Amino acid sequence: MQPTHIRNKFSLLGYQITVLLIFVSVLSYGQHFKWAKRNNPAFDTRKISYGFMIGLHTSAYQLKYSDQFVTQTFDTVHSVQPQFSAGFSLGFLVNLRFNDVLDLRVMPKAGFYNHKLTYFYTNNTTRQQLVETTMVEIPILLKYKSQRRGNVRMYMIGGITPAIEASGKNDVQSTTANLSIRATNISLDAGFGFDFYFPLFKFSQEIRFSKGLQNMLGPDPSVYAAPLKYLNTNTISVYFIFQ
Repeated sequence: MQPTHIRNKFSLLGYQITVLLIFVSVLSYGQHFKWAKRNNPAFDTRKISYGFMIGLHTSAYQLKYSDQFVTQTFDTVHSVQPQFSAGFSLGFLVNLRFNDVLDLRVMPKAGFYNHKLTYFYTNNTTRQQLVETTMVEIPILLKYKSQRRGNVRMYMIGGITPAIEASGKNDVQSTTANLSIRATNISLDAGFGFDFYFPLFKFSQEIRFSKGLQNMLGPDPSVYAAPLKYLNTNTISVYFIFQ
């Protein structure tokens, strides 16, 4: 069984709880000012609207061990631990209105990611693989909106995100043979957020969870790839969107 880092799990849980409390506070604010004077009352009647976004995220690999991990060849490898690492993304959006509660949203963006794997050995030494990638991503999302209350509106969002590495080659930093990583990915996304209406624009805050559906292990063999059977991405993102 793969050991876990309790401190890292509590740190991630604390991050999620903090973000959740912020969104609950915002919802309470919107309820309190339900009958406030509406800014941009006709904003959501536009068939097509545009905007840009800034995103902050934390991401890590999820792994499965290969059958070779339990052989004598790798009896000195105690475990392989993924670590969450911060990054950011920049992009724009095109929003197509279907009706008052449902939109189709496309958000082309560039995402800057760091993924870390730490290899623990039985002689109390460690080695680390740091995978740095710049991904061109095109989230295709459905946005389901609640009733607008004053100048606040809650929504849920979900869809898929195909991605390809911008440079065409991933950058893996280590002192020995590198871990081969594929240059394409696709993820399943789900999240929720709040729209805030101002006199001249709409500002949205959103939290989104993404789970990679593709095995990111590349074809090139190495001592780092052999103990592993499967690598996929898990990402938690917070977006600030201006329309």
